[in-house]
Amino acid sequence: MNVHAKIPSDIIGLTTSSPVSRRNFFMTASAAAAAGYTLAAGPVRAQAVTTDTNGLKVGDAKVKVQGGEMPVYFARPEKGRNPPVILVAMEIFGLHEYIKDVTRRLAKAGAFAVAPDYYFRAGQDLTKITEMPKLMPIVNSKPDSELIADLDATAAWAKSQGGNTSKLGIIGFCRGGRTVWEYAAANKNLKAGVAFYGSLVDPPAQKEKWPKSPTELAAEMKAPVLGLYGEADQGIPVAQVEAMKKALADAKKKAEFKLYPGAPHGFHADYRPSYRKEAAEDAWQQMLAWFKKNKVL
Repeated sequence: MNVHAKIPSDIIGLTTSSPVSRRNFFMTASAAAAAGYTLAAGPVRAQAVTTDTNGLKVGDAKVKVQGGEMPVYFARPEKGRNPPVILVAMEIFGLHEYIKDVTRRLAKAGAFAVAPDYYFRAGQDLTKITEMPKLMPIVNSKPDSELIADLDATAAWAKSQGGNTSKLGIIGFCRGGRTVWEYAAANKNLKAGVAFYGSLVDPPAQKEKWPKSPTELAAEMKAPVLGLYGEADQGIPVAQVEAMKKALADAKKKAEFKLYPGAPHGFHADYRPSYRKEAAEDAWQQMLAWFKKNKVL
């Protein structure tokens, strides 16, 4: 029996991506938790990238959505008016320190970046869950319709706080990378998106909550997307990336892809053993260039 048969492709990548190297040093579980990192993803690298708040305004806020008030973390330049808005779609692990740091990095680049905690309705702090079997039912129960509505509400909130949503972008990692593709097909006001190793084909069991996979939505894309993928991703085969590229080209949709040789799933996640510094740094520059090219930044 194939144990991966019922596991979404992004999660296969997370669970098989990379062994722990003896040459790296990792935080203890207590230190990682104290620093605000998730524990479900495995060992947390002590050398994880940390971005300061100098010149930034950062904080937590609540956004009104159906079913309650959704927590968000935001970062924006302290000076300057009407900055472009970039939504940050998180992995399955909740709004933990890595996602917050990415938000600050985007703010350093001039964006009003906002990371919504769209799994909040579960009533549990996903960053505190340590076992994948307990985490997966929560994140897999999120309907795409609700996800899109939550992102729309986040963008509207950012606009109410002085953000410029006429320059709206979205970035996402892993499951959040899939979210980028889904949102690019849903929001006609989106200027551009960047998907880091987002799954492209959904498991059949999710059809009710996830009606169309990114590949099935190729012809419906309303904004250009840059796809950044690892050649050694064991959950997202290169063949799927090529199929998505062809589907977009056939539909005459604007998109670009970059495949990193030898890079596993999660290569940008600097807190995890899967991190690949060279690929991660290049991908970040590719992302910034894409947003500039498409008039987000």
